[in-house]
Amino acid sequence: MSDITYSLSYLPLFYSDLEEHVLYLSEVLCNRDSANELLDAVEKAILGRLPNAEAFEPFHSQKERRYPYYRIYVKNYTIYYVVIPNGRQKKTMEVRRILHNLQDRDKNV
Repeated sequence: MSDITYSLSYLPLFYSDLEEHVLYLSEVLCNRDSANELLDAVEKAILGRLPNAEAFEPFHSQKERRYPYYRIYVKNYTIYYVVIPNGRQKKTMEVRRILHNLQDRDKNV
């Protein structure tokens, strides 16, 4: 068991992405239940990943990055995050994007 503790942060871009998806579901598709289910599932998935943020395979991006990206799959969406060291036993899980699986990942991540 690791002694590393992870804090959680979100980029404004993640909130923008999430809002776009939720508004599409609730207003365009008129499915508020699905929008609420997405919000609940995203929150549950992120908080569930937090204790073991680096225990999963990194995403192999075409771009060179300072920190590797990791993915969380939720319904038809993929959440992208990085882990940033903050000290000896502390790291931050920074959630950066949530994209629908039909969106162009290479262009957006």
